[in-house]
Amino acid sequence: MAGAIIENMSTKKLCIVGGILLTFQVIAFLVGGLIAPSPTSAVHYTATKCVDMRKSSHKTKWFMPWGDNVCEKIKDLDEAMGKHIEADDIVFAVHIPPRYKEMSPWFQFMLYILQMDIAFKSDNQIKENAEVTLEVSLAYRDEDDRFSEWTKAAEATEIRKLKCVFGPPKTEENEGRYYDCEVLPFMEIGTVAHKYYLINIRLPVNEKKGINVGIGEIKDLHLVGIHQNGGFTKVWFAMKTFLTPSIFIIMVWYWRRITMMTRAPVLLEKVIFALGISMTFINIPVEWFSIGFDWTWMLLFGDIRQGIFYAMLLSFWIIFCGEHMMDHTEQNHFSVYWKQVGPIAVGSFCLFVFDMCERGVQLKNPFYSIWATDVGTELAMAFIIVAGICLCLYFLFLCFMVFQVFRNISSKQSSIPAMSKSRRLHYEGLIFRFKFLMLITLACAAMTVIFFIVSQVTEGHWKWGDYTVQVNSAFFTGIYGMWNLYVFALMFLYAPSHKYYGEDHSNGDLGVNSAEDLQLTTTITHVDGPTEIYKLSRKEAQE
Repeated sequence: MAGAIIENMSTKKLCIVGGILLTFQVIAFLVGGLIAPSPTSAVHYTATKCVDMRKSSHKTKWFMPWGDNVCEKIKDLDEAMGKHIEADDIVFAVHIPPRYKEMSPWFQFMLYILQMDIAFKSDNQIKENAEVTLEVSLAYRDEDDRFSEWTKAAEATEIRKLKCVFGPPKTEENEGRYYDCEVLPFMEIGTVAHKYYLINIRLPVNEKKGINVGIGEIKDLHLVGIHQNGGFTKVWFAMKTFLTPSIFIIMVWYWRRITMMTRAPVLLEKVIFALGISMTFINIPVEWFSIGFDWTWMLLFGDIRQGIFYAMLLSFWIIFCGEHMMDHTEQNHFSVYWKQVGPIAVGSFCLFVFDMCERGVQLKNPFYSIWATDVGTELAMAFIIVAGICLCLYFLFLCFMVFQVFRNISSKQSSIPAMSKSRRLHYEGLIFRFKFLMLITLACAAMTVIFFIVSQVTEGHWKWGDYTVQVNSAFFTGIYGMWNLYVFALMFLYAPSHKYYGEDHSNGDLGVNSAEDLQLTTTITHVDGPTEIYKLSRKEAQE
């Protein structure tokens, strides 16, 4: 019966395979660090204060901050008061991108946060738990001329809770100084299908209803826009396009090896194959279509794909440990692992619901944020807390199972020398491949955490002589390539081998004359192998 490739591969060949994978891993980091630019760019916008002198209730005109159809502008609110301009007649206009530039589908997404400059006035202070009401509208067009009309993309009335503090004493001497306010979530769009965008913001005042009352004296509105860099997008698409056929081919080859066996595939083989499918699902570069189509759901789709892969990866680790329990009498059944896999399913479902409540709603209203209201914040925190608890439970389960496996390995190693050579080879291969995978898994997890921390604490790039290394880009491409190589190595090294145990004609005691010896040469992937091996090894050790 065939064992896994890693059990039959010589140390020299295994080192060669490891060296090749390591070379590709280094290339993945270098592609992001030396070729790709920074993953994202941030652009600061200061809203232009336009005046709408129309008194009609139906306000559909778009206000441009510059150009041929520039709006009537004011410098500050003091000028508005001097001209008897009411707050309802002031429109804050922001044109995206800045003048003489244009947006591109290669930017992939647009994320905007709002910063308010609010001055302290003794007779107009920010009240406790103050909320600001925004009437926002978004338009787009693809021609930058005065004859091109703006097309409305979205409009909404949103409420944001102000969280501001004023450090100095609230005295007349400090009037005019600004509050220190937290930034507010403003807008997120999962595609950049048009060249120009226009945002109009109103702050309506209604004292009877308490709308925009007690929010201080707003001087300016600032938007910070974040989008993916086009150069990084091209490198990212190229990696996905290259890796998709690589993982798909090894997946087909792996499954073909399994179907060539005389038995049905077992649980561990199915899980590895499912992991390959989930990795292929992530790799498929459907993002290419976002260049020509206005697919606003791409961000949500990407989150779902990533969630499926990580859920499958966590499930694989649990099942891999469980299938290597040499004393375990119940194996090869998914139902055995419901206690361990259950937290993964619950946590993944909570994160999925959270994502649907956030980005799912943003498909219709890009200005929506689940963090904008107390109820939404409590709901979001509830989902995150439940997911965090499930992650902790999973981690405890995994540590316990790894401990059990290593304890069993230690107890079995003492009896290995007393076994026949065929059985000894099986146990040695079993122990070696488990330790090997655990080592590689820990290395991959450690690299993910390390590069995440480095990307947060550095400025985004390192300067080495004439070369600039983009750390954040190296993090994205390197970790993405690393998990692809991890799945590739799993399917290659743990596929059934064409070699056979016991077929060493130079040593008679390794013959496969009996069905019992033939069964003992199987790997852990044999349906009845682990239980029978354990029983017979005990008998052999007693003898």
